[in-house]
Amino acid sequence: MPTQYKHLFFDLDHTLWDFEANSEETLMELYAEFKLDQYFNGFEDFHERYQSHNLYLWSQYRRGKIRKKALNTQRFYLPFSEVGFDDLSIAEQFAQQYVTISPTKTKLFPNALEVLNQLKPHYQMHIITNGFREVQYKKLDNSGLTPLFKNIYISELIGAQKPDPYFFDYFIKSCNASKKESLVIGDSLEADIEGAIKSGIDQVFFNSKRQTHDKKITHEIDNLSELIKILL
Repeated sequence: MPTQYKHLFFDLDHTLWDFEANSEETLMELYAEFKLDQYFNGFEDFHERYQSHNLYLWSQYRRGKIRKKALNTQRFYLPFSEVGFDDLSIAEQFAQQYVTISPTKTKLFPNALEVLNQLKPHYQMHIITNGFREVQYKKLDNSGLTPLFKNIYISELIGAQKPDPYFFDYFIKSCNASKKESLVIGDSLEADIEGAIKSGIDQVFFNSKRQTHDKKITHEIDNLSELIKILL
């Protein structure tokens, strides 16, 4: 079924690339390598503490309250220090290993490649991400996503983060699209959906966890395969 859309702008982490699965696999490997079982009450104890700090620090990073280096190190140093492992240099080593290993992981959300390959002949597709530039390109390459996208827009290179309207205006102008012909697909109500709404761009909320909310959204899906019904 024809749509008015010509440009599709996909978030990467938590939308196409399964961040949680790939991150947990990496963290389990590093937990064993750094022998963290002598400090934590099992991997789950460490992982829960890490997730809590990581979520908060990313929200601070999006708001420009902290810098990338602080985010990358503090998300590990803080859970370490909570259990008496107060060693900043080890946290920095752990952080560096994490950003080296995690982008080599290749788990995608179900149907991601199949859906993208079906959409590619009909749309210009782009990536819009707040992730770190040194890892996002590697994720795309290693998981076979790079050839499917015309442009990769990374907030760190643009100088503004989703949901900042500047980021949305930048990628719309950069690929010579109109907002009416554009569709943003992402998992974050704050970064992707709210940002698109404020910029006057239609949205698809990828709600894989089926969280409840009260936002008025153009489209909502819980499996990427549903994009075919919307767009083809």
